[in-house]
Amino acid sequence: MDKLNLAVLYGGKSGEHEVSRRSAASVLRQLDRDRYAVTAIGIDRSGAWHLQPEPVFETLANGDPALVIVPSDQPVAIVPAAGLWHGGARLAVDCVFPVLHGSHGEDGKLQGALDTAGLAYVGAGVLGSSAAMDKAVAKSLWRDAGLPVVDFRVVGAGAGPDVLAEALQAFGWPLFVKPCSAGSSLGASRANTAAELEAALAEALRHDTRALIEPCLDVRELECSVLGNEEITVFPPGEIVPNASHSFYDYEAKYADPDGASLHAVAQIDARLQQSIMDLARAAYAAVRCEGLGRVDFFLDKKTGRLFLNEINTLPGFTSISMYPRMCAAGGLDYAELLDRLIRLALQRGPGLAI
Repeated sequence: MDKLNLAVLYGGKSGEHEVSRRSAASVLRQLDRDRYAVTAIGIDRSGAWHLQPEPVFETLANGDPALVIVPSDQPVAIVPAAGLWHGGARLAVDCVFPVLHGSHGEDGKLQGALDTAGLAYVGAGVLGSSAAMDKAVAKSLWRDAGLPVVDFRVVGAGAGPDVLAEALQAFGWPLFVKPCSAGSSLGASRANTAAELEAALAEALRHDTRALIEPCLDVRELECSVLGNEEITVFPPGEIVPNASHSFYDYEAKYADPDGASLHAVAQIDARLQQSIMDLARAAYAAVRCEGLGRVDFFLDKKTGRLFLNEINTLPGFTSISMYPRMCAAGGLDYAELLDRLIRLALQRGPGLAI
């Protein structure tokens, strides 16, 4: 059987560069090399694409947690209607697997370029990627579809004190502030005072031009893996339980502190709540026109028992501890078969057909 030519992209310009390299290491370990001829392309922090030499794969055998990026003299180029090129030759690529998180990888920019080049790729298309990446847009679409979201306000760098005063009057302390378009909780923080709010906004706006302000609720954090194009599979939800040293599941708890949170691939909830979460995940996935895969995140208010959509990630983490593959595995789909399914979904949709 001829092998499928698969290009794996990783790294990138976003603040989630390191996370992408860890995810890529896990993906490359799990790909069936008898089925796939893998071309690894590392994207450095400046955005240049580097074709990786075969010895890069040796780092996986050594157990390194993150895939390295070896610089090359000739960058890989993406050419409209002609795919990927390197050194004057076209690379053999049947499908692209972007193991990229955050801006320039998960927000529709890369997807548009791959569409223009006529390449099939894993994950949502331009519309689904960009709508899901912008938390304000996703929440607005969900709210218009009648789905439950926590109330919010959007502020920009030039927001006056009246905007902040209105948010405070509507929500009261504490407030939660985060960039509209950033992942891995980058730039997200809690504010209990006016001084903390000012600092939280400044931090959020380092990562984006707009920020969300929301009431800070006492919640359980639940997540749901979704897989598919037109036919959607939803897996039973899991739960994130931040440890006492973290007020929420922030970047440090996710990636820097090994004891930052307890990750439960199967949430301890009753059958009715589980079904409600899965139904909401399906509706949220469809409302933002997601394809391929998505991890839908929820808040369950401990006081009222109300369930809220929080956000959706179209290229969630694929590290060894990431919740998306763990929830799929708990639902009966192991990591290697998950990768096969994602690649088949990309080929099913075809090159240049994503929206």
